[in-house]
Amino acid sequence: MHNVRVPVAKEGVPFIGISTLATVVLAVLQFKVAALLCLSLTGFILYFFRDPDRIVPTGEDLITSPADGKVIEVTRDQEPYFSGDASIRISIFMNVFNCHVNRAPIHGRVVDIKYQQGCFLCANKKRAMVENERAAMLLEDVKGRRVTVVQVAGLVARRIVCWAEPGDKLRLGQRYGMIRFGSRLDVYLPEKVKVTVEKGHHVLAGQSVLGKMESV
Repeated sequence: MHNVRVPVAKEGVPFIGISTLATVVLAVLQFKVAALLCLSLTGFILYFFRDPDRIVPTGEDLITSPADGKVIEVTRDQEPYFSGDASIRISIFMNVFNCHVNRAPIHGRVVDIKYQQGCFLCANKKRAMVENERAAMLLEDVKGRRVTVVQVAGLVARRIVCWAEPGDKLRLGQRYGMIRFGSRLDVYLPEKVKVTVEKGHHVLAGQSVLGKMESV
């Protein structure tokens, strides 16, 4: 028999529990309007912390989206966290209605993780990528090609969660963290990657293909 997985991120359980308890207490005390509002809040929290399974594409050298959301920028840029190399940066904005579980964009080993404190500007602003609180993770595949993925906190998002640790080996599309309540992810790819998304495209974590690595 297969194990049944509850499609809710574990980080949401305390919020769901508190909101559910508050709803029950208000209903017992017959505060009907307040109980309905609290029930609506519980429904939103359940929706926000949803963690559906995804169909991860198969194929050589694929790079998938680490986040659900909208591509807000595809540009050439320097990777500022680990190497300083010329890269292609793809920025993805997650609003409060997107699923916020983050997934590994490639098969690879976690080389390093850097956490930086910062501000909480609106995540779709360009300043957010250099001024907001963020956590950068460097991944390296078996051919030595490296990808940096950066979780960036936002105006409402005040909690970056990263379950991965240096030395971990992540599968393509494997869950590795999340950001609570609206944020962005920046992905720095090698210069010669063939990018298959454009600004304005909507992507799904672990499922939408961002591009393909150059064969080595």
